[in-house]
Formats: sequence, C-alpha cells, structure tokens
Amino acid sequence: MSALPFRTLMVQGTTSDAGKSTLVAALCRLLRRQGVRVAPFKPQNMALNSAVTPDGGEIGRAQALQAIAAGLEPHTDMNPVLLKPSSDTGAQVIIHGRVRAEMNARDYHQYKTVAMGAVLESHARLLAQYEAVVVEGAGSPAEINLRDRDIANMGFAEAVDCPVILVADIDRGGVFAHIVGTLACLSDSERARIVGFVINRFRGDIKLLEPGLDWLEQQTGKPVLGVLPYLHGMYLDAEDAVQPAQSSRGRFRIVVPSLPRMSNHTDFDALRAHPDVDLRFVRAGEAIPAADLIILPGSKNTRGDLAWLQAQGWPAHLARHLRYGGKVIGICGGFQMLGRRVADPHGVEASAGVSEGLGLLDIETELAREKRLALVSAQASMAGGASFALRGYEIHMGVSRGTAMEQPAFVIDGRGEGACSQDGLVLGTYLHGVFDHPEAGAALLAWAGLRSDHVVDTAALREASIDRIADASAPVLERLLSVMQPRAAAQ
Repeated sequence: MSALPFRTLMVQGTTSDAGKSTLVAALCRLLRRQGVRVAPFKPQNMALNSAVTPDGGEIGRAQALQAIAAGLEPHTDMNPVLLKPSSDTGAQVIIHGRVRAEMNARDYHQYKTVAMGAVLESHARLLAQYEAVVVEGAGSPAEINLRDRDIANMGFAEAVDCPVILVADIDRGGVFAHIVGTLACLSDSERARIVGFVINRFRGDIKLLEPGLDWLEQQTGKPVLGVLPYLHGMYLDAEDAVQPAQSSRGRFRIVVPSLPRMSNHTDFDALRAHPDVDLRFVRAGEAIPAADLIILPGSKNTRGDLAWLQAQGWPAHLARHLRYGGKVIGICGGFQMLGRRVADPHGVEASAGVSEGLGLLDIETELAREKRLALVSAQASMAGGASFALRGYEIHMGVSRGTAMEQPAFVIDGRGEGACSQDGLVLGTYLHGVFDHPEAGAALLAWAGLRSDHVVDTAALREASIDRIADASAPVLERLLSVMQPRAAAQ
C-alpha cells in the first residue's frame, strides 16, 4: 500500500467499553494484512486482567490481544503504565511492566508527570521499530476532572500530535449525544485532531440510521468513518469488567464467586465457550447454586476478598459441596484463600495483618513485596486421567508453604507447583490460563467430573474473532485513509 498518512493513530471512546480495544485490534490486523509493520499501544491502562510478557513484565490483557492481532509478541512498551486497583481509592502502579508503588488516587495524580515520561519513552521506542502505532485511549476524554496532567487520552494525543478516531457504542443508547457532548468538553485543538467517528455495536436496518449520521456530520463537520455491527459469539479477552451474561447451555455446572477485586477472570473464558458447561458468576447477596465444580478466582486484594467470601457464607457452602463429592479449584489468590492463613506483614495489598483462610489445604501464605511474573510450561497427571502439558503464567506476590504442597498440582522444571488435597477433591495453583490449552482444559474438566468429547481451542477462537472484527472494520480503515490522504498531501 502507499505510505500511510499517519505514524501514530489514536482511538478514543465516548465512554468506557465503547469498543476502543476491539477497534485497535481490528486496525492492527487490517494494517498487518496490508504489509504494514504495526504495533498497538495504550499509554495508561486501569485493569485487573493482565498478561505476562516474554520480556518478563506485566501489561493489560487487551494489549496482549492487540499484539496477537498485529502478529507480535506482547511487550511492556505496549502498555507502559498499568494500574491495578486494590481498593476504591488505591492501586498498584506498574511502570514498564514492574511494580513501582502502591498509591492512592491523589498521590498518583501528582505522579502522572513522571508516568508521562515513561509513556513517551515507550512510544518513541515503538516508533523506532514499526511503521505505525495504533493507540488505545482510556475511559473518555470528556472526563473533565481528569484533564489536568492527562496521559491517557488527549494529553497524550497533544503531546505526540497524532490524529484521533472517536468511537461510540450505539447499543447503550444516546449515541449522538455521547459524540456531540464529548466534542463540547474538548478544547479547540483537541476537537481539531478528531478525524472522524465510528459507531459501534449497531443492530437493525442501516437505512433507518442514515438520517442521524447525516445530522451528525452536519452538526460537527466531521465524517462518520463507519458503523460496526453487533457481532455475536466473539471470543476476545476482556480488558476488565466481567460480562453480565452467563453461560447456561451446558449440563456441567461451574460456579465462581464474583470477588470485589477479582483479577484475570479471563481464566474462565474457555469455560464460557464450552458447550457442555454452565458457568455462573455469583455476586454479593445472590444465592449460591449447586455445582459440580467451584473455582475461586485470582484477587488483587486476597485478604479483603477472603473476608467477603466469609461474609457471603461461602465457607459453609464449600464444606457442603465437598461433603457431597464436588470439586474445588483455587487459582492464584483463590489458591491462597484455600489455605489455613494468609499473612500480609508489609501491607502489600492493603493494611498489614493476618487472615484465617478456608482451611481446605494445609498451606500458609505470606505476601511479599516482590511480584513473581513468569511464563511457564508445566506437566500434570490428574488422578484417573492421562498426563498432559500446558503453558500458563504466574502473576502473584505471595509465597505458599505447607504439607499440601508435597502433593503438587503441576510440575515445572522438576519442581512441584500448587497443591492437591489428600482426598483428591481440592486443587490449588498459582498458574493462570490453565483452561486455555485444549488438552489441559479437557483433562481438568474430566478430573472435575465432566464427560465430554468437546475440546475448546481458545487460540483458534481468538484468531477467528479478530478476523471477524477486522473484516467488519475494513470500511473504517478505507474511509479513514481517504479522509486523511488529501490532508497529508497538502501538508
């Protein structure tokens, strides 16, 4: 293709979950198809779903997905600032893949000038390696209270002088007000760098929408670059929020407590996609249904979420579940909760202290200041099943010890990892992504009691979904280039 009219292109949204992540992934895939060396980038991400990179750091899960779309290995420069909330007012601040500090919102606001240096440094490195960088904003640029020292939206766009696409979700309603209202909240220079709009998740007759599109272009003087359809059945890693819809088609029932600080719930995406699985997230105050398997997920505040579990009546339910032969898996923070106690002597996640665990595994955990980040290959042999291999990743700040670990769940480079109970009903592991490998996921579900010939290949599902959203977005890129080429030629 001819030279691109941009080196850096930014996608911002009128709201959170407007479709920024998926549009960036789509544009990366489309540019890659056309032979462009392209990289994704998100200056600042706030999310509890994260990924471990081959260079040994931690980035937002959405940027790992976008890297796949671009045909690249994920790298910490793709998301130089990651915030992982541990409370309503505090978060772990990760810079270039490494934990820098635990900060409250006010302290981080002051720290943004330092964080911007890291952002610009990473962006410059990507520009030196790739022909184009497609950038995802965060939340909305219309958040007036966050404009000062902004590094996530227009503050970054102004600093690097890049064009911006504004995407809005029509499925929420009020899409024209979202777009016009967002423009009204921007400065003149910020409005000027918006090159057009994308309307996302449309369902219905496009002819009925066209008068609104004409009105929008007349009111704003900016083009609608495209209208993306509502695509059902997509398999794309969520950036943060748990999707409200439940999988209720299968006969095998899996229940997951929806912890207030649940992290990496993408661990369950493969289970959502399994046609024989009925996966339920149970929120505060909801009755806990009967299940074949209960999975305790990861947590960014293990002791706080453990207290929530206890207040919601989960210990008694787990005891009854196990008494009738049900299986339990704990992943990362959920593994720590299964033990006898969790100690946080340094106040790593919240205030320092010790919490009594669920007592289902004979282990004790102490949270440490050093975070373990690792991509690992493991071996396992479930009781009554075949041996299998899997690839997973570790993201945790705890060290667990105890007699239960003498019967490990997995083996990594000759050392035991995780733990199994003597009765074979409880399994704990620090490994995320254990269900993503087809053979491993099938073996774990067979251990839990599912008899099924169906195997879920998450990598294939993800690739197919990226291609679907890219195909749908092709007119957006075509229109964008047609709009921008004359501008670039005139400069």
